[in-house]
Amino acid sequence: MMIKRLFLLLLPFFLFSLTGCGIYSFSGATIEGKNINIHQLENKARNVVPSLSSTLTTKLRSRILSQTGLKPVNKDDADYDITGAITAYEVTVTGAQSVQVASKNRLTLSVQITFKNRLNEKADFSQTTFTRFSDFDASQILQNVEAALIEDIGNQLADDIFNKAFVNW
Repeated sequence: MMIKRLFLLLLPFFLFSLTGCGIYSFSGATIEGKNINIHQLENKARNVVPSLSSTLTTKLRSRILSQTGLKPVNKDDADYDITGAITAYEVTVTGAQSVQVASKNRLTLSVQITFKNRLNEKADFSQTTFTRFSDFDASQILQNVEAALIEDIGNQLADDIFNKAFVNW
């Protein structure tokens, strides 16, 4: 009973402390704006997977909108604006059983992102080094595991871009 009263007494102070200059989310992000324009990522990779652009764009959009409360808009004067391109989609050998037999392969995706913060130009960035990978057994056919690999890598890339844009990592 005493803990409940203490909680009810301190709750207004806790809520008041969250209403400073910006809006803070539980992810550690500082959000000052109200809307965001997330453009479709252009696929400029040498190896083109037809659905990759829309898959990665959807992952990025979902991550940002679910963690920030921003409203998606399709206008040039949005508070935040994200454009970018997929610059690499590569499969390489990462492990070998013997000199001529691969044991592991790696799918690597890289994206270039330009982030504009119209409320704070110091937070703008253009970065080409968002790169993530996922390994898979060389005995597997890429087409059979590709969707799961892209899902995993897409989540990692979305987290990296979100953190760079809104958490200042």
